[in-house]
Amino acid sequence: MITRRRFMEALAAAGASGCTPAGVPPLPAEHSSAAIPPLGANAATGLEAVLRRALEEAKRAGASYADARIHRRRNERLNAREDHLVGVSSTESYGIGVRVIAEGAWGFSSSSSVTLEDAADAARRAVELAKHNAGPRQRALTLEKAVAHRDEWKTQMDVDPFAVSLEDKARLSLSFWPEVKGVPHIAFCSAWCESIDEWKLLATSDGALLDQRIVRVGAGYELTAKNDKNGDYVTRLVSVPNMQAGWEHVTRGKLTEGARKAAEETVEKLKAPRPRTGKRTVLLAPDHLWLTIHETIGHSTELDRALGYEANLAGTSFATPDKIGQLRYAKDDITFYADRTTRGGLATAGYDDDGVKTERWDLVRNGVLVAFQTTRDQAAWVKGQKGHACSYAQDHRSVPFQRMPNISLAPGKQEKSLQDLIADTDDGVLILGNGSWSIDQQRYNFQFGGQMFYEIKKGKIAHALRDVAYQSNTLEFWNQCDAIGGPASWELHGTLYDGKGEPGQSNPVSHGCPPARFRDVNVLDTGSKKGRG
Repeated sequence: MITRRRFMEALAAAGASGCTPAGVPPLPAEHSSAAIPPLGANAATGLEAVLRRALEEAKRAGASYADARIHRRRNERLNAREDHLVGVSSTESYGIGVRVIAEGAWGFSSSSSVTLEDAADAARRAVELAKHNAGPRQRALTLEKAVAHRDEWKTQMDVDPFAVSLEDKARLSLSFWPEVKGVPHIAFCSAWCESIDEWKLLATSDGALLDQRIVRVGAGYELTAKNDKNGDYVTRLVSVPNMQAGWEHVTRGKLTEGARKAAEETVEKLKAPRPRTGKRTVLLAPDHLWLTIHETIGHSTELDRALGYEANLAGTSFATPDKIGQLRYAKDDITFYADRTTRGGLATAGYDDDGVKTERWDLVRNGVLVAFQTTRDQAAWVKGQKGHACSYAQDHRSVPFQRMPNISLAPGKQEKSLQDLIADTDDGVLILGNGSWSIDQQRYNFQFGGQMFYEIKKGKIAHALRDVAYQSNTLEFWNQCDAIGGPASWELHGTLYDGKGEPGQSNPVSHGCPPARFRDVNVLDTGSKKGRG
């Protein structure tokens, strides 16, 4: 019989032995993510030679441009239910991807074997595919000129999450239930923690050579409070914001210390009244507002969606390039900016997968649409636009294409906190945490829920609410924002898995924002059926 103790011991032993999933070749010891080789060591290990062989073969086969990327990706996740683990997963991919331009078209191929001959073969296949893709097209494929950087970049962190034992991670995931099980009406607790590690070495035919390691972490739990008499229930999600950081970000989040209070708030939600519906003032905390920004601003300003060339998973966009400098997206004191340099941002990197140095730029400035998210090959698509280092591929098997950078709402100039906004509100609803949501295929009409809801009366929180959502459209909503928090109230939140493309890829992305207040928003009661909340 396998006891919990024996299972824990086996997990710890697996972590210590560095087991690799079946079918995935292990990375050579000198390239373990705990000790990624510096650029100067790559020639000695042969990886730079592999990349050079791919570029040379691509040129020989007829490519006018080529890049080659050796990419290792590791994912580790633990899931717990009450007092026991229910899942432990560890996956790894490692290989080389070669992308080329030949006869004016893109071609891409990859190999999970990183040798000189495999690199050359991938390059030949990429050129062959590019030539098959060539033919009549609406525009010529051109690349914006870029500096050929040779550099190293890595996540700033104190504790490498892949150096933390599975036993320690399991201990965290199992620590919440003892804190909450004694709270009346708390029935279930599901917990998780996750670590993602990307290491990639990119070389381009322009002369770039870039060595990057990006590490991301997240953890949290979901509580369920239940009324045994009538079967009614509500849930509450609690987490540290997903972040590009080391394991110290998870431990500093003090998830366990706040578990009992979260459980008591979940029970308060279970017993709470439903909202008064209709046009109301809504206050949104940063841990909720980030998702609204993601759906209404993030996806609508992806240039390929705006031009109708991409529609998978998030549709196209009402914000088309002909509206640059004209579309009143929000009030004139509101600015949204894109930034792949924000410390801790999930989409932050030193360079994108085109080898272009990352930067910050405005998408909506003083309420007006001024730019889009773009890559090096999209720079020529719209007059007056430029490439903004938004190219990303999730692994060696994936072709790089335009993905969302960190997109944030700039804070107000005056220091205002969430408490200040509450104190300045006579009657309204406060929403914390992201919940269910829905938005149309042009990123326009939407509905968002949350995790916790509170009635505000005469500048104070009166009591909890349940089953709350709000409904609006993007332009109306952001033009109804009449107050935002200051710099000290700005927070960073985000998702590890933003989907796009066919075949689909996931992109990690963060959104920073202060709390904000919106007037005359349509508030809904979603609790017409039991169990919703």
